[in-house]
Amino acid sequence: MAGGSLMHFLAQVVEWFTTASHWHGAGGVPQRLLEHVALSASAMAVAIAVALPVGMTLGHVRRGGVFAINVANIGRALPSLGLLVLAASAMHSISSGPARVALIALAIPPILTNTFIGVRDVDADIREAARGMGLSGGQVLRRVEAPLALPLIVAGIRTAAVNVVATATLAAIVAGGGLGRYIVDGIAQQDQPQAFAGAFLVAVLSVATELSLGAVQRRVAAPSATVRRRGEEELAHAFKP
Repeated sequence: MAGGSLMHFLAQVVEWFTTASHWHGAGGVPQRLLEHVALSASAMAVAIAVALPVGMTLGHVRRGGVFAINVANIGRALPSLGLLVLAASAMHSISSGPARVALIALAIPPILTNTFIGVRDVDADIREAARGMGLSGGQVLRRVEAPLALPLIVAGIRTAAVNVVATATLAAIVAGGGLGRYIVDGIAQQDQPQAFAGAFLVAVLSVATELSLGAVQRRVAAPSATVRRRGEEELAHAFKP
């Protein structure tokens, strides 16, 4: 694209963003953003509700590693667009429902894998020291293993959330809402500034999701380190000659 053409295109994009009608009504940016966030959040909520307890249970018993890894590999291998089309065909629905199913399937693997690995890799001596203090298996999981695994668990949620926010754009293909509507409609109408604006908004939302959850991950890392340090101190005291 020549310099003059590029400047003209960027001027059109700026004009799109500064047009008042694009910020009001059912097709306005705030409404599309709300739809995108709601779709992504609902998919993440279901994925967390499914993957977190399964990953914690498998990590606590230190079994099922092959299952967790295979689930992760399947999730990475399945193309999101293909999964979306399959879900739409199976549900006989043209709405955000198939997109939500595809997003849930996309989000589960990183959460399940990170949760399993985080809980499984808690130091065995710390775990035994907790049991030696009279804690039951469930108490060890809740009070020792889960807090120590929390940074890795949040990392899995962070990865899943960024993937979901970016992929939720595909919901527009099956008549769903969200920011992807601008991309699909822009391509259909040969309105390149609109398509670019939609892609830009999705990118900004993805970066915001990454940065916010990155901050959460850093915040939970400090308490996790404190739990680990206390566990090591109690372990040293328990075996002190």
